[in-house]
Amino acid sequence: MTRIYCVRHGQSTANAGGVTMEHAAIPLSRLGIAQAEVLAGLFDSAPSRILVSSYVRALETAAPYCARVHRQAEVHPLLHEFSALDVDQLQGMMGAQRRPLADAYWAAADPQLRAGPKAETFAEFSARVDTFVLELARLPDRSVLVGHGIWFGLLFWKLLGFTADDSAGMRAFRRFQTGLPMPNCAVYELDGPHGGHRWNLRANEDAMRAISRITG
Repeated sequence: MTRIYCVRHGQSTANAGGVTMEHAAIPLSRLGIAQAEVLAGLFDSAPSRILVSSYVRALETAAPYCARVHRQAEVHPLLHEFSALDVDQLQGMMGAQRRPLADAYWAAADPQLRAGPKAETFAEFSARVDTFVLELARLPDRSVLVGHGIWFGLLFWKLLGFTADDSAGMRAFRRFQTGLPMPNCAVYELDGPHGGHRWNLRANEDAMRAISRITG
C-alpha cells in the first residue's frame, strides 16, 4: 500500500488578512511559523520524498519538518496554488477588500475566464492538477506533499471521481472546497491506489487537533 501525506501550509500573512503581495512571495505569519514548528513533530518521521510548492509559505512550512527528518524538500512545478486574480489589480488591498473580487470570480463560474494577465484560468488550473494525478500513482510510499488549500481541494475532488470542466462542475467544486475541513497545516492521508485507480482519503485528525490548540 502507498500512503501519501497532503499538508496545507501554515497561516500566511494573506490568510491573516494582510496587504496584497505577489502570490508566490506571501510568507507565513507569526502564527503560521509556530504552526509549522508544531507540525514538524506530528507525522511520519521517515518520509521517502518531500515535494513542496515553489511558493514561500509552503517552503517555510516544510522547513522545520525537513530539518527534523534530515531530508531535502523537492520543489514540484505543479503544486503551486491557483492564482484566480491578477495580483497587479489587487495592489494595496487588505483581505476584506479582496474578498468581494474573489467572490465575484467564483460566482461567474467561467472556467475560461482570465481575470488579468497574471491570472490563471480555472481550466488551466484543472489541467495542471490532472497532470499531477497521472504522477500520483508513481510516487513512493510515505511521500509528503506540502501545498495549498484550493489545490488540494481540487486534487481530492478529482480523486473522488468528479470533474470540473464546465460552469456547473466549477460551482460544484467550489461548494465542496469551501466546505472541506482544510485549515492551515491540515494533514490528510491518501492510501492506495486500490483496484489500480481508487485512492482512500482520510483526515489526520490528531495532527489537526494539535495545530488547532495553538491556533486558539
